[in-house]
Amino acid sequence: MSNILTPILLASALTSSTLTAQIAIEAETLYPMTGDLKPIKNGVVLCGASGKIEKVGTAAEVAIPIGYQRIKAKVAMPGIIDAHATVGLSGILNSDKHDQEQLEKSAPIQPELRAIDAYNGRDPLVKWVRDLGITTVHTGHAPGALVSGQTMILKTNVTSITDAGKDTLRQFAMVAATLGSDGFAGGDKAPGSRAKSLAMLRENLLKTQIHARKLADKDQDKRPEPDLRMDALVQVLEKKIPLLVSAHRHHDIAAALRLQKEFGFKLVLDGASEAYFLLDEIKAAGVPILIHPTMARPYSERENMTFTLAAKLHAAKIPFAFQSGYEGYVPKTRVVHFEAALAVAYGLPHERALAGCTSAAAKLLGIEDRVGSLKPGMDADLALFDGDPLETVTHCTGVVIEGKVVSTEVR
Repeated sequence: MSNILTPILLASALTSSTLTAQIAIEAETLYPMTGDLKPIKNGVVLCGASGKIEKVGTAAEVAIPIGYQRIKAKVAMPGIIDAHATVGLSGILNSDKHDQEQLEKSAPIQPELRAIDAYNGRDPLVKWVRDLGITTVHTGHAPGALVSGQTMILKTNVTSITDAGKDTLRQFAMVAATLGSDGFAGGDKAPGSRAKSLAMLRENLLKTQIHARKLADKDQDKRPEPDLRMDALVQVLEKKIPLLVSAHRHHDIAAALRLQKEFGFKLVLDGASEAYFLLDEIKAAGVPILIHPTMARPYSERENMTFTLAAKLHAAKIPFAFQSGYEGYVPKTRVVHFEAALAVAYGLPHERALAGCTSAAAKLLGIEDRVGSLKPGMDADLALFDGDPLETVTHCTGVVIEGKVVSTEVR
């Protein structure tokens, strides 16, 4: 198998960390993921020194200027987006004491826990997914507590977050919550039932409404002191931050929809194994879904999951995106486009599957102005393959983030 990055590898003095400047990607098949999502044959993407895309089109339309580094690929597409993960918080070692920061169980409701304070961008698991073409992740605190904490969105080339505003796309993306038995505290601690879970959530949201009114008081002396927990939930009630609710059973999904209707926040459903029972209700509520990993283990809350959920959501015109999700065993993550590939085998159109981990994922996460498609002005993030990205025998052969080659390993 020939390596598509041969022109680069011949320059032996260069390493992936130094491959910057102006790059021209020449692909036999190019997926811009714009408009009708159709690919371009013999496509070219010009990446400028600013890290942005300059031009996209066919080889006949886009002339490659002198001095641009040319990289040839069988297939090129936007850098892949993992719409929900815990990578960077859950590490590759699977050791509770050393690299498992995705879930804090000391209290049932902790929206104040920030993903940026736990993220380790140098964990080998981050590099592993990056080398497979994943350039952007929505990551943070995992399902498993009633409210487990915050999530964030960032590029997989960020090793240390020293400036949250510059190093992330969204330093505070969503507040993660869990309904159903996965969110129970265990033992005699609350919550231990579905009714208690909803009562506790409702109580905290009602208190947050009062807190928000006090914050808005024109008399500064009457405003309350900062409260990390309440202040995080205020952003949810003000619709600045969505509430990401992990729920698999149909009655837990219905409970999330009721709660959203009562308090008016932005809701994103996570997992939603039994969403096919409530397609009309979910569509009417305008709620998008981060679909459960297609290859998740079908037991407990997910025992009624189906490989056809993505196809059903597509047919119902409900927005969705693919995720790697949280794994409770080694290696603590899946690979998001492998999940999309299986959805194609069970009825989802090919281009829609690619959109579910590129353009549609970017739109759902509110970052479509930066990533998810290939067009002028967008971040120059690309994943390169030696075949169809949704075929399991295909390898990722190169990764570009913001115009910089970050991987030349064949994975």
